[in-house]
Amino acid sequence: MERIKVRLAWTLTILVFFFILAAARTGYIQVLRGEHYARKALAGETIGVALEDFARGRILDRHSRPLTGSYSANRIVVFPDLLENPDATALSLSAVLGADFFTVRNMLAGKNPVVLPFNLTGGQLRLIRESGWEGVVAVPYSFRYGPRPLAAHVVGHLGKIRDLRELEELNRSGKKAYRLSDWVGRQGLEHYYENELKGMYDSGFAGLFTDALGKPLPGKQVLVNTRLGDFTRSDVITTIDADIQEMVERVMDRHIKKGAVVVMDRSTGDILAMASRPNYNPDPAGGGLASAAAESFVNQAVSLFQPGSIFKVVVAAAALSEGTAGPDTLFFCRGSLEKPVRCWKEEGHGQITLAEAFAQSCNPVFVKIGLELGPHRLISYARSLGLDNQGIIGYPAAADRRQELDLIAGRHNLVNSSLGQGPVLATPVQVTAMVNTVANGGIYLQPRLVMEVRPARGDPRGIRPGDPVRALSPEVARQLGEMMVMVTRRGVGQKAWASPGGTAGKTGSAELADGVEFVNAWFSGYGPLDNPRYTVTVLVREGVSGGETAAPVFREIMEDLLAGKDR
Repeated sequence: MERIKVRLAWTLTILVFFFILAAARTGYIQVLRGEHYARKALAGETIGVALEDFARGRILDRHSRPLTGSYSANRIVVFPDLLENPDATALSLSAVLGADFFTVRNMLAGKNPVVLPFNLTGGQLRLIRESGWEGVVAVPYSFRYGPRPLAAHVVGHLGKIRDLRELEELNRSGKKAYRLSDWVGRQGLEHYYENELKGMYDSGFAGLFTDALGKPLPGKQVLVNTRLGDFTRSDVITTIDADIQEMVERVMDRHIKKGAVVVMDRSTGDILAMASRPNYNPDPAGGGLASAAAESFVNQAVSLFQPGSIFKVVVAAAALSEGTAGPDTLFFCRGSLEKPVRCWKEEGHGQITLAEAFAQSCNPVFVKIGLELGPHRLISYARSLGLDNQGIIGYPAAADRRQELDLIAGRHNLVNSSLGQGPVLATPVQVTAMVNTVANGGIYLQPRLVMEVRPARGDPRGIRPGDPVRALSPEVARQLGEMMVMVTRRGVGQKAWASPGGTAGKTGSAELADGVEFVNAWFSGYGPLDNPRYTVTVLVREGVSGGETAAPVFREIMEDLLAGKDR
């Protein structure tokens, strides 16, 4: 009897265990995966079209505005299987749209539903909806790209999956399921956040219910749902301010054929604008991707260039910090007679202080200081100011290994390195962070480009700013700041002075090669002077000089920023 009770107890325990497993599985399917299976069932029972061109999350500015210019517009969707007389329908549509009959007729020639690529006026929309034509509906359609997408090099672009091998790799390594017809991120944030951005389902749908053979059920109307949503995709929130980005790009289109501009929030290190030229249109439908030159896809704001005299910020910071020279320390410049590097001023500056040499960008003085400091102290201060750190918070691009500060200590490199030439390389973003350290009282802030990943369902994942790091003493930062004001008030950077509020900064003119007339022209600075809000770096490739080419562009951008500082 006792053995029977034990067996019954074990049998009951096993039954309860399997019942719990079945209940858990049912709950998982109905609750956690219910929407997934409902979507699959809907897809299997209907034929239709998505009411969006790309099933992806959005890439937004800091105020949640789409950088790609996403918008919604009414479009006509036609279901050829429901057309009793395709020619008559095409004729009626072409009359309403003012389009060529044969063009419209060819669009209706297939079996699959088609979205007609015609913009609708209010009157055309009303005529279509009042016509009652079977198989023809006018619905809202979402477009990822507007007529003027912003920050193309930050956002990146999409491309079709190339082949079965890439499809297998995506399905093996990613968290999402891919089909050969899918679009994937190729560059920029579209690439780095592919797993977060990719959607598994359409957010809107127009379709017909079908029978087991895939034929439309008789008597059924077109099903339109613009509120399906997609819980699998996320939006990426950047630190970019779309208003500032648009302004910067307008200025660049007027003045810069090749180069970069970076705008940083002085107090946080957030990148408010990042633009590169030459530019390209990331919209696959615009045809610009196929025709753009290879250089157009290079984000020059994160590319390495010799900074030229911008590097004198590092040399001056080292001299002031180490006590080898102060702002009033006297030097003597003999102009073209100086060795090993002559001064740009033929007759020389004569007796000149460090502060004046900084303002006038006197090369012989900085060669003397660099030789006295030695390579290792220069390397140390360059590192403190972020010139070995290409990292941007939220933008996981691989570092360019050509940047190697230890090369400053190489044989015969110290002289050129003291002038920001030779092995010294930096990106415009790094230069911005370095100058921002001066504006910030000696506190280095690592640049940040993405502030949040916001899923359609669930809690957002914030990407916090980096910890502030004391790179320079407050006194050294103050002295450098005063020297930068001298650059814009009476030095070689006077064309960078912006009103109201005033600006401070440093020019740079990096030689391209022996015998080449042009230089890479730099200006990096901040403003307004009483309470700096913005740090801006301008790089104009193949310019005349930093003071002549980059400084005026800096002034125009800074004056626009200061005029709209309450935005």
